[in-house]
Amino acid sequence: MVTPEEIITRTLDPENAIASRDALAKTIYSRLFTGLVEKINISIGQDPNSKSIIGVLDIYGFESFKCNSFEQFCINFTNEKLQQHFNQHVFKMEQEEYTKEEIDWSYIEFVDNQDVLDLIEKKPGGIIALLDEACMFPKSTHETFAQKLYQTFKNHQRFIKPKLSRTNFTISHYAGEVTYQADQFLDKNKDYVVAEHQALLTASKCSFVAGLFPSLPEESSKSSKFSSIGARFKLQLQSLMETLSATEPHYIRCVKPNNVLKPAIFENSNIIQQLRCGGVLEAIRISCAGYPTRRTFYEFLNRFGVLAPEVLEGNYDDKMACQMILDKKGLKGYQIGKAKVFLRAGQMAELDARRAEVLGNAARIIQRQIRTCIAHKEFILLRKAAIQTQSHWRGKMARKQYQQLRREAAALKIQKNFRRYSARKSHLVVLSSAIKLQTGLRAMTARNEFRLRKKTKAAIIIQANWRCHQAYSYFKSLQKAAIVSQCGWRCRVARRELRMLKMAARETGALKEAKDKLEKRVEELIWRLQLEKRLRTDLEEAKARETAKLQEALHAMQVQVEEANSMIIKEREAARKAIEEAPPVIKETPVIIQDTQRVESLTAEVERLKVLLQSETQIAEETKQAFAIEQAKNGELNRKLEDAEKKVDQLQDSV
Repeated sequence: MVTPEEIITRTLDPENAIASRDALAKTIYSRLFTGLVEKINISIGQDPNSKSIIGVLDIYGFESFKCNSFEQFCINFTNEKLQQHFNQHVFKMEQEEYTKEEIDWSYIEFVDNQDVLDLIEKKPGGIIALLDEACMFPKSTHETFAQKLYQTFKNHQRFIKPKLSRTNFTISHYAGEVTYQADQFLDKNKDYVVAEHQALLTASKCSFVAGLFPSLPEESSKSSKFSSIGARFKLQLQSLMETLSATEPHYIRCVKPNNVLKPAIFENSNIIQQLRCGGVLEAIRISCAGYPTRRTFYEFLNRFGVLAPEVLEGNYDDKMACQMILDKKGLKGYQIGKAKVFLRAGQMAELDARRAEVLGNAARIIQRQIRTCIAHKEFILLRKAAIQTQSHWRGKMARKQYQQLRREAAALKIQKNFRRYSARKSHLVVLSSAIKLQTGLRAMTARNEFRLRKKTKAAIIIQANWRCHQAYSYFKSLQKAAIVSQCGWRCRVARRELRMLKMAARETGALKEAKDKLEKRVEELIWRLQLEKRLRTDLEEAKARETAKLQEALHAMQVQVEEANSMIIKEREAARKAIEEAPPVIKETPVIIQDTQRVESLTAEVERLKVLLQSETQIAEETKQAFAIEQAKNGELNRKLEDAEKKVDQLQDSV
């Protein structure tokens, strides 16, 4: 048990120890299950950055057994939530679209289960809220929880109390009435884990176990926080509904044909009941009563524009073009909204039939043209074959003539190549002689130029060495002068720094005295703060004792007033009976009640005590205000103290 001053260790009785053990077992199972789901999600390679998803939600159906406990309650609560989402998507969105498109229609009634959801999850008076409240009190039992439900929802039309049970309760769901047994609701809703147990598992040497139980923050490790399965289940369900609301859902209603699990057997009454409970019949009724088929103007014109080509060729807007197409085909009962065309059941099939007829006529025309094209191609092929035969024979004759011409050309080519060979051979002899003569002349010119460059390079090297010697002598003289100047300047800077250090040494004593004064000031402020806290605590305890005494005195006075009132009523009854039993000759005399003055005095005393209590309350409020002011002053003093500590630290750093 964690208190503000200390931590008290106490032993558990066997029942509490068993409850703690079971809670720890459930927590371990939950952590293992969550870890397994995370491993599976990682292994299948989900992309956390994807912008679009396709999810499949396979839900458990509505459950109603002989014994329905907390699990069936949560399952049926989920079905109620999903049924409401189905209503929102199929019924309300259907009619909202009619209203948005501003078409002429009549409102269609449907069964809304919002009152059942308010009964279960509404705060602070829902069943889950009452269950969490009962779990937080250690002395609560399932009977007290059931009695609290009876008192809270005794006038609710969806909540029914069975006649022969003290813990059962019945909820009228959208699919029918279900009776729940509240015997184990409290135990199954608690999710209480002792901090020492969790710390033991966190410190485990097994890395897998320690990973399932990460270390808790300091404030949560000091005390065990209460959490409930119902509250967590409601949050998870709310997250699921937000995900469904952000997507475009498509519903698949599964129907069980029979209860004997055999093929080719259909129980009509059972199937009708499932369709009615699932809202399918209601959806069919709304679709038949409204406009089940709707298309945007662009989609309608793109599909059925072939029925009236002249409309598409004209300069009409989309809405007028759609209406002209529908009027031309003689359809009745349709509606045209702002951006969509709404058709009655069967009208889309009629338009598709007429479209198929138009497309069939067009297909026959296309077939006729294609057959003409095929016949024309066959004629072209025959003519081409005749032309190829003629070309073949003409080619054979041309090849013979070409062979003769080729022989003549080969003889001319042989003569040309022989003459070219003779001329090239004589040319190469002349070319070789010219190249040798040019090579000798160029070598002699290159040798003369090399000798000239060698003499020029030697002169340049001699000049460079002499200039380098002169530059080196000048550099040495400059370097010596620079070193002398630097030494003089550094001596001057060193003397200046010596003077500064001597001045800082003289100021160190003053800084130390200032530091001692600040430390004494800090100690005085801390002592005053502790004294004010002690005085404030004593004042609050005295006010609490005085308020308790006044409340006890007021309670005693109220008891005395009630006793006096009962005695007055009894005396009045006795006087009335005496007057009725007295003879008629005796005149009526007023009955004097002896305790009237006493009652008045007690009433005055009660009023005085009330005034005194009000004054004490006012004084307590003033004390609270003064306490708030003092607390603000204390905060200011703390801030000043922190500033002083910072200054002390700065002074210490400076020293």
